[in-house]
Amino acid sequence: MFSGAVKIGDLHDFISPAQACVVNLEGGKLPNNVLADAEAGTVQLQPRKPQGFAQTLPAAADEAIKVSLHDCLACSGCVTSAEAVLLQHQSAGELLQRLADPDWTVVVSLSPQSIAALAAVHRLSSAECAARLTAFLRHLGVAAVFDIAAARQVALAEAAREFLQRYRSSRGGSTAEAAAAAGQDAAGGGDDMDVDRPKPSSDGHRNAVGGGSPGPLPMLASACPGWVCYAEKTHGDHVLPYIATGKSPQAVLGTLVKRQWCAAAGLAPDRVYHCSVMPCYDKKLEGARDDFWLPGTSVPETDCVLATTELQELLEQRQADLHSLQGIPFDAILPAAAAAAAAPSGTRASSSGGSSAQHDTVQLPTSSSSGSGSGVTATASSGSGGYLEHVFRSAARELFGLELPPGPLPVKVGRNADLRELSLEAPDGTVLRFAAAYGFRNIQGLMRKVKLGRCEYDYVEVMACPSGCLNGGGQPKPTAKQTPAQLLEQLEELYAAGGIAARPEADPALQQLYMSFVQGEPGSQAAHQLMHTHYHKRDKTVTATLADW
Repeated sequence: MFSGAVKIGDLHDFISPAQACVVNLEGGKLPNNVLADAEAGTVQLQPRKPQGFAQTLPAAADEAIKVSLHDCLACSGCVTSAEAVLLQHQSAGELLQRLADPDWTVVVSLSPQSIAALAAVHRLSSAECAARLTAFLRHLGVAAVFDIAAARQVALAEAAREFLQRYRSSRGGSTAEAAAAAGQDAAGGGDDMDVDRPKPSSDGHRNAVGGGSPGPLPMLASACPGWVCYAEKTHGDHVLPYIATGKSPQAVLGTLVKRQWCAAAGLAPDRVYHCSVMPCYDKKLEGARDDFWLPGTSVPETDCVLATTELQELLEQRQADLHSLQGIPFDAILPAAAAAAAAPSGTRASSSGGSSAQHDTVQLPTSSSSGSGSGVTATASSGSGGYLEHVFRSAARELFGLELPPGPLPVKVGRNADLRELSLEAPDGTVLRFAAAYGFRNIQGLMRKVKLGRCEYDYVEVMACPSGCLNGGGQPKPTAKQTPAQLLEQLEELYAAGGIAARPEADPALQQLYMSFVQGEPGSQAAHQLMHTHYHKRDKTVTATLADW
């Protein structure tokens, strides 16, 4: 028999922009052209076009037309091609202008992925590179340099708590919590494990931020702005309730800088210029979201985002030799005792604390474990922030009383290297199923499953770039003697050298932050007000839709 349905799927990784920007550059009403006809859905008489070339700008105009990032974010003419937009307010030149202005205080935050990439370029260790980049920025006049890894601790703690709330809500709440607290066998709640996933409400992505009912499963990571922008413009209310509401590390650090650090330093937030160095150009769009402005103002918490390559270009422009600089440690962004502040932020903590009960009926899969995919066993990579591993460890500990051993967790590679699965098995079946989906080929497949209600995962770490953030569009390219795979392997080694704390919630500095600044625990109402956000459905214009064909 033959199916009567014909389905067309766009399976390539590249999402092309529209042929022309649909933002009206000169202001006023759009002309009666093809765009207006397409959106009106009517046939209209068109005036005869004049012969020859028309002048697009008045003769007196000598300034380039500018498109703001806010215009770009609200537009649906393109999806993730942020690097093709005129980013005049997010550049090294803008940073240097603020440094030259005595009325501004400039601070910079460095992402671990950018540090790893620049360490590879300059043949330094990650720690040496971070210290010498800090020295270089201080010589430029930067007042403080922060490690985004500190904000990553907050983002991971909030992500883990949000998942626990969603999981318990989807399985009856108090029943699951009571079973976990009593140390019962995870398989004993078999009926609870088989319940259908609740249908998300149309405003679920808003209610979660306000402290309402937790969102549905699967919970989809939200740290990647390229993926979030794609979901907002392409899938809207069908997918937004599933996206985690916790802020990304960049957004968390922006909140800490403009609300906590400025207050402690006695500075006005609107006179502090916060520049973040990230591995991705799409982070510029994230920084421009008005969701990340100080409440009731137009003051962004992150004023400027530079890609890793842009910082490298600045180093070359200033002819800076990192090897000749004396390293300077990061400034502390988290409140802590002097001893805690002096300790390396990337030191991997021990897996002590919490429930240490080892349930021999609940185990990680091994190379002989059954499961979907190719059956190839690998290890979980933390190059995109460690969300998959941290949320999985927290869920195993809090839900099933299982303290997983330190070290990388085994994962199964799916249909391709950018789709990896991680599961927790019990005698009656799988009790936790996580995945990492990188690249739009895998994201599109995931979206189809989510919209059809057939997604088998509880949590998915979603990233737009194949191979994740270490392979971001703003990272340096491999040299002539190096393949992309070799560069990625080198970056993974440099990134892993920094490490990620096994339990950020146990960090004394993080605990002090929640006590003094947040005034609540991770996942609390107070934490939601400061460390979470919400997303918006962005209608796609007819012209943008036709451009896909």
